[in-house]
Amino acid sequence: MPDVSTATMPTLFIPHGGGPCFFMDWRAMGGPADAWDKTAAYLKGLIASLPERPKAIVVVSGHWEEGEFAAACAPAPEMIFDYYGFPQHTYELKFPAPGAPELAGRIVELIRAEGLPARTDARRGFDHGVFIPFLLVTPEADIPVVPLSLRRDLDPEAHLRAGRALAPLRKEGVLIVGSGMSFHNMRAFFSPAATQPSAQFDAWLTQAVESDPATRWQKLAQWSSAPSGRLSHPREEHLIPLMVAAGAALDDAGTRDFTDTVMMADISAFRFG
Repeated sequence: MPDVSTATMPTLFIPHGGGPCFFMDWRAMGGPADAWDKTAAYLKGLIASLPERPKAIVVVSGHWEEGEFAAACAPAPEMIFDYYGFPQHTYELKFPAPGAPELAGRIVELIRAEGLPARTDARRGFDHGVFIPFLLVTPEADIPVVPLSLRRDLDPEAHLRAGRALAPLRKEGVLIVGSGMSFHNMRAFFSPAATQPSAQFDAWLTQAVESDPATRWQKLAQWSSAPSGRLSHPREEHLIPLMVAAGAALDDAGTRDFTDTVMMADISAFRFG
């Protein structure tokens, strides 16, 4: 039988920043040195904001896509440096958190029970959507982390359903985190072209997250029709992790947990429960 925790974990959608942004001088990328300071402070405070320290963390990264849902089951996941053109020292970062093969297997069972194909993956390590934010969230790297892939078709309803399937884990001390960006238009960043669309979409996204659960599901499933939705996400892989977090919330309320303006765009984090 799974362990039962004394508290039900919330679910989260967090911004993981741009490349290794928290571990370099951002002026090298054309921005102010303090561009990511507020986001870094938010991430550093996440564990203290929880009802108890998680027994494990499931991270759905915008940087891992498979044909079906896949849960990484390596006991000691390797680093995946999937960013390019950054300072050399950022390719020497280490995040030695353990994996959790048994939890990965349970994740697959729960998703399959929802009627969605799923499998474990013994080779997948930590991509930068995992290790960059979690070097701040859990710098001790002492909490087991299981990466969970997106499904390559990026169907929002399928990811909402996958999240719903994982909801029982919240009562077992497992924190479910979607790691992406609420605005991710690479051509618009660093320009006024990002400012108004990101604010418009952020306002819509906040309203959707804070709606009653049935309305929230409907709105998120149809996110691409939102004002500036497609402009904010020409391809939605950085938004879809939010769907897993929202699905796992079940009937719990959602709220915007953090917001800032970075690279001339509004970015936000969301919490459920």
